[in-house]
Amino acid sequence: MGVIDRYRERLPVGPSTPVVSLGEGSTPLISSRSIGGRLGVELHFKFEGMNPTGSFKDRGMAVAVSKALEAGADGIVCASTGNTAASAAAYAARAGLTAVVLCPAGAIAVAKLAQSRAVGARVLEVRGSFDEALSSCLELVERGSHVLVNSLNPDRIEGQKTAAFEIDEELGRAPEVLALPYGGGGNTVAYAKGFAEDGARLRLISAHATERATTVASAIRIAEPAHLAEVEALVADGTVEPVPVSDEDITRMWLDLASLEGIFCEPSSAAGLAALAEIDLEPGSTVVCVLTGHGLKDIDAVEVLTASATLVDPNVESILAEVSR
Repeated sequence: MGVIDRYRERLPVGPSTPVVSLGEGSTPLISSRSIGGRLGVELHFKFEGMNPTGSFKDRGMAVAVSKALEAGADGIVCASTGNTAASAAAYAARAGLTAVVLCPAGAIAVAKLAQSRAVGARVLEVRGSFDEALSSCLELVERGSHVLVNSLNPDRIEGQKTAAFEIDEELGRAPEVLALPYGGGGNTVAYAKGFAEDGARLRLISAHATERATTVASAIRIAEPAHLAEVEALVADGTVEPVPVSDEDITRMWLDLASLEGIFCEPSSAAGLAALAEIDLEPGSTVVCVLTGHGLKDIDAVEVLTASATLVDPNVESILAEVSR
């Protein structure tokens, strides 16, 4: 059951809205066995990498593409550093729509590009930044041929807010603290909206890379967040706390998630956890860290940040000699 079927009454859909779904949502909330104790809190990981295309984007894309199909669109378009591209391409294929994906040249993880190509999207690498790619998308939309499915489309935010509902349902209440990465800001806005609709008040920590334009965490490598004004408004009213995190902190927490918790996420997903290590937390409080994408999304990071496999002879002595090092 996807997010539309599960939360129909809380989404902008009606009886005539076609449901485009790949079974998104209902992702696991995994209790920490190690890092939570180190932080002195009851820590859980909302692993959005378990969505159909491997990231949180699928929640919003299900709603956005369903609404585009209802409106009679011929195609959809998006600018992306990777996850939006993969999700848009898959849901467009499911809906029978064409998908045009604009990516900054050389700035998208190979696995995400492969996902988009595999399902038939028209993938174009733009000689420029994400922000320039998004501007081109908006120009294309103005010509009336395509519907934008970036998070500037409010239907995306509506779909993504369902993750907050799931967290509240599984815990039986809202957590005291929730932390997540901040790239374009759409997911921060979505979680704030979802918790507000549930009547919940909590600390919402939005973690952004100290060096936005060059961070190793490619999924949040966005110099000018599309939702900056909305996030700033949420900061001003006390809903959101922005926390800067370094690439060193992100990669350290990414490695800890894998080696201590057994959770393989993409580096950007660890930004929220890095932020939790930088702030004061009430001892024993319930904290949720959103892991936005699966580790297989960015396998290049593994080559850069971990040791390579070691070649050994096919005998026990050779194996034990290496293992004991």
